[in-house]
Amino acid sequence: MTLMQPLRPAPKLERLHPAVARTGVPRGFRRALGPLLMVVLWQLASVTGVLPAEVLAAPSTVIGSAATLLETGELQAAILVSLKRVVAGLALGGSIGILLAVTAGLTRLGEDLVDAPMQMLRTVPNVALIPLLIIWFGIGEAPKIALIALATAFPLYINVYAGIRGVDQNLVEAARTLGMGRTAMVRHVILPGALPNALTGFRYALGVAWLALVFGEQINATAGIGYLMATAREFFQTDVIVVCLVVYALLGLAVDFIVRFLERSLLSWRPSFTGT
Repeated sequence: MTLMQPLRPAPKLERLHPAVARTGVPRGFRRALGPLLMVVLWQLASVTGVLPAEVLAAPSTVIGSAATLLETGELQAAILVSLKRVVAGLALGGSIGILLAVTAGLTRLGEDLVDAPMQMLRTVPNVALIPLLIIWFGIGEAPKIALIALATAFPLYINVYAGIRGVDQNLVEAARTLGMGRTAMVRHVILPGALPNALTGFRYALGVAWLALVFGEQINATAGIGYLMATAREFFQTDVIVVCLVVYALLGLAVDFIVRFLERSLLSWRPSFTGT
């Protein structure tokens, strides 16, 4: 019989940040690598003549145009105008969408009155409503904000409604067993349960808002990113057009970061899959 050797303590493993624990490369660098490679290839194609300047300006030209627009203050003014339109349209459309979703989700009468018309209207392309919006509201700011409101109301309605109806029935029955009233149940059980879906709808609505803004700013706009891009199109200034597209992308990335922050803050109680 052989004597058992004492167990050796396992070697201590260095604790690494989750972003670098698996590959040793910071996750932020990996996320930026793709866009960086795309810009490098774009510059090489422009320098070698594979991509003519008449088709698409080089990144160096785009950066120079962006610097000029920033120096004159034209880009900042356009961004501010477009942000005001998006915020106003999102506030109006989001409020309507959430109110209708809560009405349809909490009561069967509300569902019968609200859900069928909303499901019918959401299939109508928002762009097709532009002529009607111009007739109803003229060619000022109102049709632009109305178009954004229409585009953002439906994603929020669908997701909030689905979130309310997707709350676990066992939680509702448990709340009733504990003697919780209807108002308290809605506040402490149903609405928190619907919050993940609501934030998903909010993220989607923000993306759709920028898309609607592009079309809305074609309606006799005299300011904004869309107006800047339309003016550049008339003079075949592809560098300015790319600057506007990059601004749209960065603004979309910024608002998506805000939604992710809200998800981490408001949904910290819910474990989620983070990838392998």
